[in-house]
Amino acid sequence: MVWEGARVGLVGKRRWLVLAAGLVLGAASLLIARGHAGDSLARDSLAGNVAFLGAGWALVACGAMAMARRPASRFGLLLAAAGMAWFLVELDNPEVGSDLVFTIGLLTYSACPALVVHAAFAYPGGRLASGLERLVVAAAYAGAVVALGIAPALFFDPFRQGCSQCPSNLVVVTNDQDLVESFQRAGLWLGLAWAAGVVAVAAWRGARSSSAARRVTGPVLLVLAIYVGLVAVDYVHGLGRGFTSNDHVDRQLWIAQAAALVALAAAVAAAWLREWRARTSIARITVELGELNPSGGMRDALARALADPELELAYPVGDGRHVDARGEPVIVRATAGRAITPIARGEERVAMLVHRADLLDDPGLVDEVRAAAGLALNHERLQAEGRAQLKDLRASRARTIEAGDAERRRLERDLHDGAQQRLVVLSLALRLLRPEVDGIGAARVDAAEAELQRALSQLHDLARGIYPAVLADEGLAAAIEALAEAGTAPMRIGSLPDERLPPAVEAAAYFLVAEAIKRGAAAGVAVEAQCSHGRLCVRIDGDGALDHDLVDLQDRIGALDGELAVDRRDDGHVTIRAEVPCAS
Repeated sequence: MVWEGARVGLVGKRRWLVLAAGLVLGAASLLIARGHAGDSLARDSLAGNVAFLGAGWALVACGAMAMARRPASRFGLLLAAAGMAWFLVELDNPEVGSDLVFTIGLLTYSACPALVVHAAFAYPGGRLASGLERLVVAAAYAGAVVALGIAPALFFDPFRQGCSQCPSNLVVVTNDQDLVESFQRAGLWLGLAWAAGVVAVAAWRGARSSSAARRVTGPVLLVLAIYVGLVAVDYVHGLGRGFTSNDHVDRQLWIAQAAALVALAAAVAAAWLREWRARTSIARITVELGELNPSGGMRDALARALADPELELAYPVGDGRHVDARGEPVIVRATAGRAITPIARGEERVAMLVHRADLLDDPGLVDEVRAAAGLALNHERLQAEGRAQLKDLRASRARTIEAGDAERRRLERDLHDGAQQRLVVLSLALRLLRPEVDGIGAARVDAAEAELQRALSQLHDLARGIYPAVLADEGLAAAIEALAEAGTAPMRIGSLPDERLPPAVEAAAYFLVAEAIKRGAAAGVAVEAQCSHGRLCVRIDGDGALDHDLVDLQDRIGALDGELAVDRRDDGHVTIRAEVPCAS
């Protein structure tokens, strides 16, 4: 905790130091420009002074703010460095009066474009995203800093070049005007190359980004392309003489570049404004959650607050799985342009947000989500966990019933194909034996055959009660009709579905009818079943009281996510209604 506090304090001091350095450097550079207007870009005009200070201070202030918002990101430092480099263009003024200042100006006067490119490509995370971006940024530094600044300065001696009022160049190795001109011309050509590369990479990056990512980085990349285009035009203008200067065209292009840099800072600030609005919206989530929200209300509220319609919200359920608010299983994974942010309360992880990759880079925004919606997320997670457990229970019950029905079918087949067939064979054997005996032997054979026929009849009834073969072979309608033909009580059959239904649905409906008849009065029943809107509706009407409750049948129907209702009237009439999902 002590170390963390010291680190935060150091970051805060660094931000203020950067801001103070930018203010001092800008003011000092403006004094140099105004004191020696003939050799400066800003000169003593109001437009030039505003452009000079406005562009540099906007970048420095925006960079300092970015350092405070995201201390781990290098974007803020790069942007502030670009703003300071903007002021360095005036330091190589021949009348500056300081050898050190003059030398720094010779080395760095052209560094601003490279730093701007680096900062814009590193936005918002602080790192370059691809090898192509790193290549273009390296070319920008090589052209703008090395070829136009450092290399010519090593071979430029102001006194031997005829500049008697110029301060001394502290880094000069030897005087070679031809070499200086060669470096400068190479730097201009290289500048055109890297400028084209910047525009191409910015367009490629914008095209391959998701729509959500383009809303954040698109404005910055667009302004970058405009700024680099203006720099390239200035390089083209300088090719005729072999170096950049401060003539009328240079000054107009320089003022336009200043406007572009202000627009760049404004684009970054606009993204922060969107984040602030998101925080405000998140704060309203707590109020919204005071109302009765349906399942998924938290996802919708966060999607609106964070302006991410594709946002996904998943809840851990304790066994490695994740579910949505309805308890349905979901797979949590990061894809192109999407990221995952866990939301925790204390040590407990309550939710996972799948969102656009740049949305929650700001730790403060994550804290806002956690503070405003943490309790509500935990509440919805508990509800989702309960729904998931209920679905698991229903699935377990359904599997149990399906396994029971499968065992019923197996027993019915074993009885039909095994014991019943053996009894049939024995019955035939007795019939063949009958002509060969007489007297008391014949009577005994007849008695055995009669007993055998009764056993076959009872075995047939037992097999049909376990699981009727007609149900598996021909479906629900045929099975109910067979039940009516074999029933002991009168049975009126209404409409029945002609199509085949899932086996579990057919079995549930059939056993409901069969058990209702078995447990009801003998006065007769009326049965009808219809499929409508993906649900099978079964109605059974009878005139006698049920001998038993229907708990076991309710369990069977409930295992299929169905409903069973029993209506008993005072006159003894009973109506049983059941609805079961029947979509295949």
